[in-house]
Amino acid sequence: MAEITAKLVAQLREKTNVGMMKCKEALKEADGDLEKAETILRKKSLATADKKASRVAKEGVIASYIHHDRAGVLIEVNCETDFVAKNASFRDFVKDITLHIAAAQPTCVSRDQVPEDVVNKEKEIYAEQMKDKPANVIEKILEGKLDKFYSTICLLEQGFIKDPDQTVGDLLKAKIAELGENIVIRRFTRYALGE
Repeated sequence: MAEITAKLVAQLREKTNVGMMKCKEALKEADGDLEKAETILRKKSLATADKKASRVAKEGVIASYIHHDRAGVLIEVNCETDFVAKNASFRDFVKDITLHIAAAQPTCVSRDQVPEDVVNKEKEIYAEQMKDKPANVIEKILEGKLDKFYSTICLLEQGFIKDPDQTVGDLLKAKIAELGENIVIRRFTRYALGE
């Protein structure tokens, strides 16, 4: 069994922003392997975030971001308590999301906000593109194309601009696990000059 030093625990805490005791437990479980411990913490964080998702989030912030007087974002992000709403980590998260929206130009927060007529129009386009394919293959291809479509317009499904390997939804779940409260990106509006 590898020795779990305070330095190793501090390294993991710095990488994950998770509490010292949880970092120490993860390192023990991973036998001192920093990467395995990080993976363990991420898995536990996602499970924790899923449990907290049903809790009511009525506090939070309305934030704005203006990019070189060319684009602007106004966003409402909710949490459970005003304590978290004033937390620097929460505020930084909201700022990152506004920057992401300004750059990536999503049109809605999640799939359920995409108007049905827009989805149907996309399905029509894809069906026309695949009319020569066998019927048993079309459904799978259609599903994949719709997933790709959602990942371009839905904020929670987009790759985060600072780390494209992680979606905004994954970032949100990690922040919920870190802060111990449900967090909801309620709505946003993006403005661009000339649009």
